[in-house]
Amino acid sequence: MLIELLRTMRPKQWAKQVFVLAAIVFDGKLFQPLYLGRSLLAVLIFCLISGAVYIMNDLVDIEKDRAHPQKRSRPLPSGRLSPALARAAAVLCTLLGLGLGALLGPAFWGIALGYLLLNVAYSFALKHYVILDLLAIAAGFVLRVAAGVSVADVARFSPWLYVCTTFLALFIAINRRRHEQILLAENAHNHRPALASYTLPLLDQLSMIVTAATLMAYSLYTFSAPNLPENHTMMLTIPFVVYGLFRYLYLVHVEGKGGAPEEIVLHDRPLLLDLLLWSLAVVVVLYSG
Repeated sequence: MLIELLRTMRPKQWAKQVFVLAAIVFDGKLFQPLYLGRSLLAVLIFCLISGAVYIMNDLVDIEKDRAHPQKRSRPLPSGRLSPALARAAAVLCTLLGLGLGALLGPAFWGIALGYLLLNVAYSFALKHYVILDLLAIAAGFVLRVAAGVSVADVARFSPWLYVCTTFLALFIAINRRRHEQILLAENAHNHRPALASYTLPLLDQLSMIVTAATLMAYSLYTFSAPNLPENHTMMLTIPFVVYGLFRYLYLVHVEGKGGAPEEIVLHDRPLLLDLLLWSLAVVVVLYSG
């Protein structure tokens, strides 16, 4: 039961909490123990809250997931996990997460609560409305970044990174909807009403828009943010972003992937290597001075 409960909390998707660390990395505080410790605690808190949200989401969608070719094997729809135990775990993780969040100050606690409420609203309502479901997902990523900002006392964090986060999250969410549209075909509307309002041409157009917007926003950040080296060496990281986005699109359109972004990143070696090289390049540029 405990193993099935952990699976329901989606530990693989906790990789998304890395966005909480964006503040200390881009503000030059990655190697300062105080801020690193506070940021890692913030990551743990978001893992607890997101785990509770995933449990609630599966409880809400338990019947619809049984009609899904992949999600039917999850612990709750398959019957391997008791709904009563899942509800108790969701409450416990929520209380523990918010309780720990109070240790990091009122600003962080408010953001963590906002993240929880946003995801509850998504599970019960927002995911059923076309376009709003994508914006809600993007807002969740932005709140992760804002949470990291609130615990690191940042002084040089560029607002451009909020813009980049928004477009990147939309990029991932749109391509996930595309994957679901293809996977479920004519049964898409039975799984989620909003999917009936999406078409592949629309999703492809939206993907093109956010891909271009992501590249432009990141490029503008690399030579206009005030905390970057004056010699504009951060622009050397742009090719890694270009390759990463193009590789992701290749995996979605050619290899038919896109259902779980963390699975794509962790299992596609070229994309994972590109992400590691980009991270290394960013650290070198920001901290070599």
